[in-house]
Amino acid sequence: MARRTPLIVGIVSDTHGLLRPEAVAALRGVSHILHAGDVGAPEILDALRALAPVTAVRGNIDTGAWALSLPETTQVQLGDARIYLLHDAHRLAFDPAEDGLDVVVSGHTHIARNERRGGGVLFFNPGSAGPRRFDYPITLGRLRIVGRRVEARVLTL
Repeated sequence: MARRTPLIVGIVSDTHGLLRPEAVAALRGVSHILHAGDVGAPEILDALRALAPVTAVRGNIDTGAWALSLPETTQVQLGDARIYLLHDAHRLAFDPAEDGLDVVVSGHTHIARNERRGGGVLFFNPGSAGPRRFDYPITLGRLRIVGRRVEARVLTL
């Protein structure tokens, strides 16, 4: 039976070792946090875990012994929604609609993206919540999940 109470999921990426107080405030109260890589330091994950359970993947800057425990990709079911998490969406090597996925979450570009593609799969990139790069805004995201219906929004910090 589909869950009817909304599940709110926080999405962050590209923190590069910086967890801003504004990001922490924006993530308070979420049921789960997804980090799409380029974490930058294990302390970032510890701080996020103090807010909610965390699922994270390794990004291209996540080198060092602490990062070896992070997978390059993972799949998680939150509520009734199936979510695939990876750092760089260009490395997606299969059709997520054919695999029955509802959402693909990625990072890497530092540019937020919220779009539906073939088969209705939501492709979501929260942008970067870490150090400013070029003139891109500092952003993170939220997913609202009811059953398998997923709505996403980008929050500018």
